[in-house]
Amino acid sequence: MTRGNERGFMLIELLIVVAIISIIAAIAVPGLLRARLTGNETSAIASLKDVTSSQVAYSAACGNGAYAATFVVLGTAPLGGSEGFISADLGSVAAPQKSGYNFTLGGSAGSAAGPNDCNGTATISGYYATARPMALNTTGTRSFAVNTGNTIWQLPGGAAPTEPFAASGGTPIQ
Repeated sequence: MTRGNERGFMLIELLIVVAIISIIAAIAVPGLLRARLTGNETSAIASLKDVTSSQVAYSAACGNGAYAATFVVLGTAPLGGSEGFISADLGSVAAPQKSGYNFTLGGSAGSAAGPNDCNGTATISGYYATARPMALNTTGTRSFAVNTGNTIWQLPGGAAPTEPFAASGGTPIQ
């Protein structure tokens, strides 16, 4: 027995509302995942751009014309300086992880030892840096690489383009 002044939702009305919300969520979630993938890839590209500009600044200011062999060297401030050449999110560990990507930095193909830098650390004549997705198709769909030529190359999948880039099937993105 219900009274005429009682108001509320019936069970069927609540189920309809839940069903509508579920349908909207099912439509929106794939778009959000694609947006996250795109954001991660954009962050990886921007981080490699930071590597190139940091290596150029390091070479001119501290590396005596050569390049840093690791992210940690790039992140170390020169004697008398207060900051390193690259931000702490990349320059604080040898193999940083950022925005769903694993980053590496080392000598490029044919690189040789260079002179010691202003901190007394060994340098290299050329560098090669990569950004690979931590979980392919979840955190990214492409891998990226850059070397002393400062052009970022991409390759679909989890393996980064290798040097020489054109021979590895990679394509330049800038």
